[in-house]
Amino acid sequence: VQFVESGGGLVQPGGSLRLSCTASGFTFEHGVVGWFRQAPGKEREKIACINVGGGKTTYVDSALRRFTIFDDKPKNTLYLQVRDVKPEDTAVYYCAAGTRHEDCADPGSGMQYWGKGTLVTVNV
Repeated sequence: VQFVESGGGLVQPGGSLRLSCTASGFTFEHGVVGWFRQAPGKEREKIACINVGGGKTTYVDSALRRFTIFDDKPKNTLYLQVRDVKPEDTAVYYCAAGTRHEDCADPGSGMQYWGKGTLVTVNV
């Protein structure tokens, strides 16, 4: 099982970005997939998760307004759309997968598979 994130880079405040996570060896038919991030000097935190079998989506409260998680099952790809990016969004963003929705509880210690992350830097 492998997850590869992409789409990170330097973004200006107020801009938008879309992160992708393509999976191999894992099909988006069962289990839960999600996005997490770790900012410099801070602990990893959950952003959002999807139950790929049932479509249930959960977000942490702070992500509700500006973040959207969605998947493309035929492409085995998970996405994170971020609007109105802010300097505090600077972090390494990770996708991860688990078996049950409970595995996605913050900070994702229950998730079994992780990508290596993609760095997002928000700066002028």
